[in-house]
Amino acid sequence: MKLLLVEDDTLLAETLNDALQLEGYQVVSLDDGAIAQQRLATPGHGYDLILLDLNLPGCNGLEVLASLRRHDSKTPVLILTARGAIEDRVRGLDLGADDYLAKPFALDELEARVRALLRRQTHDHALQVGTLAFDALTQRFSLDGEPLNLPPREQRLLNCLMHHIGEPVDKAQLAEEAFAGDAMGDNAIEVYIHRLRRRLKGSQVEVRTVRGLGYLLEAS
Repeated sequence: MKLLLVEDDTLLAETLNDALQLEGYQVVSLDDGAIAQQRLATPGHGYDLILLDLNLPGCNGLEVLASLRRHDSKTPVLILTARGAIEDRVRGLDLGADDYLAKPFALDELEARVRALLRRQTHDHALQVGTLAFDALTQRFSLDGEPLNLPPREQRLLNCLMHHIGEPVDKAQLAEEAFAGDAMGDNAIEVYIHRLRRRLKGSQVEVRTVRGLGYLLEAS
């Protein structure tokens, strides 16, 4: 699943980004409210959950939330803020936030709340290709009925390919969606594709190269 983290504290943003990626999520980080508002301006923004700070440059988190809720009432929003006043919490919830976490907080609690908010999205992200399945709640894969344990980058790559079932994905799109924030050259992506193919070898699922278009995940 793809998360948008809007947080202008650089150290905190890096910590949360690393922790959530280790849990198997794709994370896009922004540090400006106005940019976040623009990124979320259309219903097809592509994020499954938004982690939103309130004190942001550009425009504050409440403005971002209000703008989002004018056209999107479903995407879960978890507010992260140092503000402790009850009126701020009430305002955020009234504007459509789904949960509220005051700083400082434990990473375990954040991860638990993210999982809880994503449960409502699970039915929209039940993915399966042949005998390969993805459980959106646990962020885990299974192959031929057995757990398929993958390193984080291979997991993000396979997740991206599964979300594009039936269509080839080129290297530029893989770099953006599966490895957002990482410097990934074409050769590095080829290496991860090769590793993924080895893990799927012998099953009914394969990653096929479509000349000129990219990589296609399909059941043979």
